[in-house]
Amino acid sequence: MILVTGATGNVGAGVVRAVAAAGEPVRALSRAGASTGLPQGTEAVAGDLNRPETVRDALDGVRALFLMPGYEGQQAILADARAAGVERVVMLSGKSAELEGDDGDNAVTRYMRAAEAGGRASGLAWTFLRPVSFMANALSLADQIRKGDEVRVPFAGVRTADIDPYDIAQVAARALLAPGPEHEGRTYVLTGPQALLPADRIAILGEVLNRDLRTIALTDEETREALGAAFPAPYATAFLRFFADGILDESQVLPTVEEITGQAPRTFGDWAREHAAEF
Repeated sequence: MILVTGATGNVGAGVVRAVAAAGEPVRALSRAGASTGLPQGTEAVAGDLNRPETVRDALDGVRALFLMPGYEGQQAILADARAAGVERVVMLSGKSAELEGDDGDNAVTRYMRAAEAGGRASGLAWTFLRPVSFMANALSLADQIRKGDEVRVPFAGVRTADIDPYDIAQVAARALLAPGPEHEGRTYVLTGPQALLPADRIAILGEVLNRDLRTIALTDEETREALGAAFPAPYATAFLRFFADGILDESQVLPTVEEITGQAPRTFGDWAREHAAEF
């Protein structure tokens, strides 16, 4: 049995589908225990990663765990997992965890590093996935695109190799299902196949939607205001450090997804065509 936390999220839902497609029993944990949209035969359970006592029963009979980062209950959940006989944990992290020399005040880097440290200390075989920015972040532009053809974007000069959450899920499933130690103690940085500017992604969306979309670059002050409205202040500051100050480089394209899955990662055009109705 594989337990997938965050089972209704961008990555977790994909992990559930990939594990189920491989014929492995899968238990899907979310706060509400929602079963809508899950593959046939999937066991839906409710649990809150901030309240580890609500997750404990879901660990019964589980051999591998997909764990989301950044929750207060992580240490206790990992201890309970080991006590329940879980053998391995595959943990979602992020590329910012690899930053060196960061002052530790960066909220995103801090919780990613803490999550990985907990995984290393858990006594379980571990694998960490460090993806770059998600292609799904483009959905934050959907309201603008529905209203008109001008699309205002932050960090207009920053090129990133965004990844489809589908590909993260495929890598996670391979690590969860592997019968031996192939992925144990490994940290994988995951990217998409192209390093694009925001304007490149807007142009692709325009082609898919048959729209003449135009990219408008937000100023630094406008970016700061937009992030402050969308995220808690520590996270808004973290993103500004990453992309305005340039401490995080997500432009490098890596072959990791194809090396692990045998399939090239999806392009932004692939993602846009799949999600066109949401724009």
